[in-house]
Amino acid sequence: MARTVGIGIQSFEKIIANKYLYIDKTDFIREWWESGDDVTLITRPRRFGKTLNMDMMERFLSIEYAGRGEVFEGLSIWKDKKYRALQGTFPVIFLSFADVKAGTFALAKEKICMLIKNLYSRHDYILTGGTLKEGEPELFRAAFSTMPDSVISYSLKNLSGFLSRYYNQKVIILLDEYDTPLQEAWVNGYWQEMVEFIRGLFNSAFKTNPYLERAVMTGITRVSKESVFSDLNNPEVVTTTSEKYEDCFGFTEEEVWEALQECGLYENRAEVRDWYDGFCFGKRRDIYNPWSIINYLDKKRLAAYWANTSSNNLVDKLIREGSPEIKISMEKLLQGEHLCKEIDEQIIFDQLGGDENAIWSLLLAGGYLKVENLTFNQDTGEELYELSLTNKEVQLMFRKMIKKWFAGSGTVYNGFIKALLQGDVKAMNAYMNKVALETFSYFDSGKKPSAEAEPERFYHGFVLGLSMELADRYLIISNRESGFGRYDVVIEARAGSVSGLAGQEKDVVLNCNAWWDAIIMEFKVRDPGEEASLEETAQAALQQIEKMQYAASLEARGIAGERIRKYGFAFEGKRVYIAEGTGGY
Repeated sequence: MARTVGIGIQSFEKIIANKYLYIDKTDFIREWWESGDDVTLITRPRRFGKTLNMDMMERFLSIEYAGRGEVFEGLSIWKDKKYRALQGTFPVIFLSFADVKAGTFALAKEKICMLIKNLYSRHDYILTGGTLKEGEPELFRAAFSTMPDSVISYSLKNLSGFLSRYYNQKVIILLDEYDTPLQEAWVNGYWQEMVEFIRGLFNSAFKTNPYLERAVMTGITRVSKESVFSDLNNPEVVTTTSEKYEDCFGFTEEEVWEALQECGLYENRAEVRDWYDGFCFGKRRDIYNPWSIINYLDKKRLAAYWANTSSNNLVDKLIREGSPEIKISMEKLLQGEHLCKEIDEQIIFDQLGGDENAIWSLLLAGGYLKVENLTFNQDTGEELYELSLTNKEVQLMFRKMIKKWFAGSGTVYNGFIKALLQGDVKAMNAYMNKVALETFSYFDSGKKPSAEAEPERFYHGFVLGLSMELADRYLIISNRESGFGRYDVVIEARAGSVSGLAGQEKDVVLNCNAWWDAIIMEFKVRDPGEEASLEETAQAALQQIEKMQYAASLEARGIAGERIRKYGFAFEGKRVYIAEGTGGY
């Protein structure tokens, strides 16, 4: 009989006690213990079992559960007598920053202080245990009031000392989702304040703490050492490319197949692989997203379970406000192409606004990209990563995110697309100006917005939107070589003729005598020193199409020139003017 599938349960003991479906990851404890590392930082994408594993470690190691190891019976860790003896032998400090999400530094700091107060409250038995020295009871009680920064910075170190003396044993610190406050700080504009605050807390807890036995931190990103780890002595950092613990977070294919068999879904394994496989940790290239697998086993239907709007805020911001090059690269990824990029696994948040490689590093750490191939140049030390979107679920998440960009002007945006397919230039102008007016600032709201809105940010985002709306019926290509240069956008009917159009769209095209196989669009920002008006700028864009022979690659594939439409888009601030070239249909 198949076990019950519990959704969102992060209590190890609750899962075991209720005999819910559990993929045994307890061998992680043995592997970590035998590593001998003092401070370990493990980065994995969100919803990959980090919190459940940390809860499992606390339940196994904490002295509060001494003599209560029966919950581990039958699991991997309990087969070794050495580790049965280790169970329940350490005081453990366990806290999670997963919920430290706030729009201001003051509120984020308040949330962290509340977590620390709860820790002290949990161990308030120390106040009457007779192990505190003179002045220490007052220091302990200070955690229950409004703590000054000096007290907060030493709070975890002080609690370590109190626990160590009470149990006559050094402590283990488990910190889950350590980087959530840092990501929130970057998104909401209080990065420097949060870095200084976190650095002081980490330094006292993990470096100058004589009461520390070992520590484990988990998170999504490896925040640069210069930001928060500059005072720590060589923590062991385990990223998604490291071989350590490569099968301890996420499900392996063997584990997924066994779960599918148990739940009577084994015949669907090919579709499950297509949707949820693709994560690569170390040398393991068959890691599945646990959250999606658990939800699929429960609901028995394929869907994008991993997509979570709030968790994708940072990714959305980076791509939407990013350079044209970022948007062009994203377009290629969504079309199934690979990118070759230099990756530094240390995420330097201060560089995210201007360093393209920093953005790809973040997307790799977050599980949105996977490494197809890694090339190392021994002469230069350069590592070149060949990257692609992780799987179908991730692709659908990005498509949904891009469509959301135009949600506020959805009817107008759809009106533009219909006018484009009909060849109605007057309507195209009307709709495009409305779309630009409503969404321009949305694409140009970065930390350093331009004095005049940057049309490049808008129209490359606009092209991404076109790709999402039309990609199933049309081939959308941008920034590709043709003739003597690079055109901006080409839209081509997938079947190579009007017969490739579908249903109502085919009728629309035929009724307006707009028989076309391809559309070329060239975008140009007005230069007041060169063009007297937007109309002149649009004509200059059309002239560029002809001069650079952008239609050459289309004609080389057998598309007749009279069935290629050409449009020049002229931008000035939030104003747009579209002109149609001659020689079309």
